[in-house]
Amino acid sequence: MALFKLEKLKINAYSSVARSTAELVGTFEAMFNPESFKRSYEIMYGRGQGIGSTDQSAVYSQNRPSDLNLNLVLDGTGVHDMGIAQLGGTKTVQERVDHFLELTFKMNGEHHGPNYLRVEWGALNFSCRLGNVDVNYTSFDRDGKALRAELDVTFISDTEVEKRLREENRSSPDLTHTRLVCSGDTLPLLSKEMYGSSQYYLYIANANRLDDFRNLKPGQAIFFPPLDQP
Repeated sequence: MALFKLEKLKINAYSSVARSTAELVGTFEAMFNPESFKRSYEIMYGRGQGIGSTDQSAVYSQNRPSDLNLNLVLDGTGVHDMGIAQLGGTKTVQERVDHFLELTFKMNGEHHGPNYLRVEWGALNFSCRLGNVDVNYTSFDRDGKALRAELDVTFISDTEVEKRLREENRSSPDLTHTRLVCSGDTLPLLSKEMYGSSQYYLYIANANRLDDFRNLKPGQAIFFPPLDQP
C-alpha cells in the first residue's frame, strides 16, 4: 500500500504572479510521477562588433530564465487500477488533457495571458509559465477515443525576475516593469505597450544590453526602467 502514499507531482495554477492561496485557480495532479525531469540553463552571448574591428569574442548578454522539461503520462486503459482503486478518479484521457490545457495554456481573462504556475514535487518548487506542450496520443479504443497520451512539457521559470535582474546589475530600486517575451513580441511593440509609444525601443535595448534586439526569444526577461532615468 506504500505505492499509494507516494507524493504526486502537482501543477498549481494562479491568477496572479504573487501565487497566493486566494489566487489559486486549480490544480493538475499527475497520474504517474515522471521517471525523471530536466532543468536547462542558458547564457546568451553576443559578438564584438566594433567598427573596423576583427574582434569576434563572445560578449556576455544575459542569463535566460531556466527551463523545466517533464514527460507526463495519462492512461485510460485501466492498467493502473491494480485491482484496488482507480488512481486519479474517473476522468477520461481527453478530459485530463483538456484540464491541463485549461490551467496552463488558455488565456486567463483577468490578466490577458496564461495562468501563473507552480510545479511541486518533493524538493522541486518551480514557479513558472508554460513554454510549450506536445500532446502525443498513443492508444485508442474502437470508437477512436484516446486511451493513452503523453505530454512533453516545457515550463519557463519566472521566479523572482526582478531579483535576478538586480543580481546582473541591470535594475534599480525604482524598477517598475518586467515582462517575459512571448512569441511575436518586438521591442517597438513592447515599448508601445509599456510607455505608450514605440519610439523608446532603443532605450529598452540599451537598458537590457541586448546585442540583437530584432531577435527576441520567448521566455526572455525584459525590464522597462522609468523614462526619467539617464
